[in-house]
Amino acid sequence: MSGLQADLRVRRGEHVVEARLDAPAGVSALLGPNGSGKTTLLLALAGLLHAERARVEVAGRTWAGDGVDLAPARRSVGLVLADPVLFGHLSLLDNVAFGPRSRGMPRRAARDRAREELERVGLGELLRRRPAQVSSGQAQRAALARALATDPDVLLLDEPLSALDPQTRSRTRADLATRLRDYPGVTLLTTHDPLDALTLADRLLFLEDGHLTQTGTPGEVVARPRTPYVASLVGLNLLAGTLVDREGWAVELRPAGGRSAGRLVLAEAPEDAAAGEQVWASVNPAAVALFSRRPQASARNLWLLRVESVTVTGQRARVHLTGDVDLVAEVTLGAVAALDVQRGRELWAAVKATEIHAYPA
Repeated sequence: MSGLQADLRVRRGEHVVEARLDAPAGVSALLGPNGSGKTTLLLALAGLLHAERARVEVAGRTWAGDGVDLAPARRSVGLVLADPVLFGHLSLLDNVAFGPRSRGMPRRAARDRAREELERVGLGELLRRRPAQVSSGQAQRAALARALATDPDVLLLDEPLSALDPQTRSRTRADLATRLRDYPGVTLLTTHDPLDALTLADRLLFLEDGHLTQTGTPGEVVARPRTPYVASLVGLNLLAGTLVDREGWAVELRPAGGRSAGRLVLAEAPEDAAAGEQVWASVNPAAVALFSRRPQASARNLWLLRVESVTVTGQRARVHLTGDVDLVAEVTLGAVAALDVQRGRELWAAVKATEIHAYPA
């Protein structure tokens, strides 16, 4: 089947979401910070929110636009929220059968379809239980089964894993990935967790302040993030500036907060950018070396920066630094202790020219 194409402008209180979507069959993850408009966009696609401007086409059929505005019940869509919203007085079987029953399927056929879908999400042995008798992860899988039992053209998943504890989340994520691989329609998944997106999605869409800022495959996004938010989500530093060729290629960094950021020396010219053009420069945090004293090192990019915060994950730490440039360095816990890394401490940060990837803005 063909994919989903949409052009929407939705006002919700003081916030406006305006975006053009092109989501092929498969899983597309919609990422963005809290308040960026992800849920608003999904509800508008489902027809549950009024849009000031709407054009939505799915599988060659117009849902909205050109005088058409299908009611939610007439849109071939399945919706799963962070809260499974299961009927407490019904078994999992009857919860899942509710979807096809509401669309006119006979009771026996609807229960057969529900049983099949519960089997596919690993709940075949629990179909007689009620929601209060299963775990949160199992309830979420039942909600997914209910949405898929109607055989929708579009599946909308709004933060489906956000309410789960880490262990349950990991297990449910794996189950979700397995089921979505067999679903032939368009899945649009909202999340702010990059692990969810990179594990589940074929395509990433980033929504910031009500606007799409970047789309692409995970590989494309990781290789060339185009906003600081996108870069932070995929774990990279991102600096902006103008490409110059003055005794060697460099990026004249864009001043931040009135500060003069200076230059970022490159090892070679970017393949697809010319002098005078605006460029992005990405730096892997693991390539940022830290020193307590000014080093006699070969790095051609060196700044004295102040520690803003430290985040520890396993045996590694991410040190957030601010000053002429804002950088994140990733170091071992041993380095944190040896350098006495703490908020407010000044450290020298060095980056080799060969570790910088520049590309057109």
